[in-house]
Formats: sequence, C-alpha cells, structure tokens
Amino acid sequence: MTKRCPICAAPAVRDHAPFCSRGCASRDLLRWLEEGYRLPGAPADPEMIDAAGAEGLDRRRDTD
Repeated sequence: MTKRCPICAAPAVRDHAPFCSRGCASRDLLRWLEEGYRLPGAPADPEMIDAAGAEGLDRRRDTD
C-alpha cells in the first residue's frame, strides 16, 4: 500500500515524507504558522496566557 501525501494525495516521496514534495511540506508548515490547524475547545483566557508567560520568564531567570 502506497502512502499518500496529506496535502494533495499524490504518492509520498521518501525525501519529503510524509509529503510528495517540498512544496506540499511548505504548505503544511504555513498552515501551522498561520494557525490553520486548530483543536476544538474553548477560547484561551488572555490573562492566563500572560500569567503563564511571566512565570516561565521568572523560572528561566532563576536557572541562569
């Protein structure tokens, strides 16, 4: 059974697996970067994100 490219369904190529070409691999990356792939769920609370980010910065300072 031949693996298929998840973007265009052409046969996958080992050098670009699981894609058929660099072009399809790039299109997939752009979808990730532009937030084209999303998981269903409630929207994130911006205040919680800011608080988590600040805590992460504090931890990094402690380890330096």
